[in-house]
Amino acid sequence: MIKPIELVIFDCDGVLVDSERIALRVQVALGAELGWPLTEEEVVARFIGRSQASIGAQIAERLGAETAAVWWERFERLHRVEVDTRLEAVEGLPEALAAIDLPTCVASSGSHEKMRHTLGRTGLHEHFAGRIFSATEVAHGKPAPDLFLYAAERMGVDPAACVVVEDSRPGVQAARAAGMRAFGYAGGLTAAGLLEGPGTVVFDDMRELPELLAAG
Repeated sequence: MIKPIELVIFDCDGVLVDSERIALRVQVALGAELGWPLTEEEVVARFIGRSQASIGAQIAERLGAETAAVWWERFERLHRVEVDTRLEAVEGLPEALAAIDLPTCVASSGSHEKMRHTLGRTGLHEHFAGRIFSATEVAHGKPAPDLFLYAAERMGVDPAACVVVEDSRPGVQAARAAGMRAFGYAGGLTAAGLLEGPGTVVFDDMRELPELLAAG
């Protein structure tokens, strides 16, 4: 029997804030500059939805630890500038949040510092204050289930009563591994086909989310 929903866990980048397109542009530019030319499709497949540790490990394996450190320092600097000038909430997200009356939290591969910046720039940080969790707090990032299980534990909710709103393949995989239902948002960079799978509802307009949650 499927348990009623008691908690909605939101990813941050690409679900709450439209930051993945910014990250994509910056990563492609850095790859061309530092010796690892990557297409946009390759960046989505390798980096989107993954933690800083996972991305850094991939870069270090390819280019060495020193270059990986330079890459990440430049990424954080350039990403911050882009966020300050271009970042907006995901289209339809404010309306969706206003219509959702279930408890919510955020569980993201990004650091707390990054989320304070991005959620703060879009006016969303206050909405989730005290209920924001980062992959830096667990042993393994997505697609491992650690982060979502940690968020459920901190919120005092059975994982089976949680749903996760994600926009990346590692994210929906992590939700399934945690025994949670997933709502895969296909209005961003990841194709709908990569989000589909057991226990997953795929949608492409954030304004649809409240009705989907109400349907269970």
